Amino acid sequence: MISIKQITNNKELKQFVKFPFGLYKNCKYWVPPLIRDEIVTLNATKNPVFKNAEAFYFLAYKDGKIVGRIAVIINHLEIEELKKKKIRFGWIDMIDDIEVTKALLKQVTKIGKEYQLEYTEGPVGFSNMEKAGILTKGFDEMNTMITWYHYPYYAEHFEKLGYKKQATWVEYRLSNPTEITAKVIKFSKLIKKRYSLKVIRFNNKKQILPYVNDMFGLINKTYNKLQTFVPIQQYQIDYYKDKYFNFIHPDYITCITNNDNKLIAFSVVMPSFSKALKKANGRLFPFGWYYLKKAQMKNDTAAFYLIGIDPEYQGKGVTAIIFEEMRSIFSKKGIIQTETNPELIENTAVQQLWKDYSPVQHKERSTFIKIL
Repeated sequence: MISIKQITNNKELKQFVKFPFGLYKNCKYWVPPLIRDEIVTLNATKNPVFKNAEAFYFLAYKDGKIVGRIAVIINHLEIEELKKKKIRFGWIDMIDDIEVTKALLKQVTKIGKEYQLEYTEGPVGFSNMEKAGILTKGFDEMNTMITWYHYPYYAEHFEKLGYKKQATWVEYRLSNPTEITAKVIKFSKLIKKRYSLKVIRFNNKKQILPYVNDMFGLINKTYNKLQTFVPIQQYQIDYYKDKYFNFIHPDYITCITNNDNKLIAFSVVMPSFSKALKKANGRLFPFGWYYLKKAQMKNDTAAFYLIGIDPEYQGKGVTAIIFEEMRSIFSKKGIIQTETNPELIENTAVQQLWKDYSPVQHKERSTFIKIL
């Protein structure tokens, strides 16, 4: 018999966070999150997203053993400002037993109806800046730091329970040319001159801070027409800044300003932390920090996390400048391949950016939707 229990204390929250560590113990492709970060993210007193959201966490038990988990999320900003009567769910993991999945999803339906919402979608986080989607392709690939890994039966359970695919994201592996072609350099120089653009380079992390707010402003401008978009609030910017700042390497950040010193484009690339996080196994101590630091300093793989371009400059060749900068740093750092992070399948403008890098779509993931 399956029973569902709502989390009511910190001990149970820790059990919630640690459940997938047992589920994926023997899976070489699952990359664990940092336990401390997960607990902070899910804690209503520590994560400022709860100013506009609330969440309910549940554990599923079978024969006295934890066999599944789920977070049920209400984003009031999304409901009230965007008029999407949606209840979200995320952090869903379970054994290969469809009755466990059914029991967990029943909690989403129940709370959604209590709040008079119309449909449910997941898995997603609190906003569009977080992990999203059930993995449907790429089960023999490690996930990145900002994506979930899932066994193939997750999607099978959802489909059998009457859930339909909603948003779909694709991910690519790119080959990095060892040399910057004269054509790229010439075109980049031409675009800089034509629009009076300047590349900002950073020597340390402190120099990046004054640009962070403007970066997120560009994210809001760049992606506001996509189906999953929810505006990023200032308190969320401050939170993400603190959460990911330690992972940033200043060499991999590119900012471009115009003649008025206004930020018009940026990209955030990081060395891949997947293998380091796998070794850390959820903990920074005693050796996790060492694995992460080593991955930051010496790596042959990079992850393309974010790119933002002011709509006024889109389609004007600005990406040539970004890629010239990236190829230059990749050459110096010995980076031979790059992984993109999830891009909505309909976002063909972003996918076109990779056409010169022998792109191979190696992963795909989707959210699933159901009318309540």
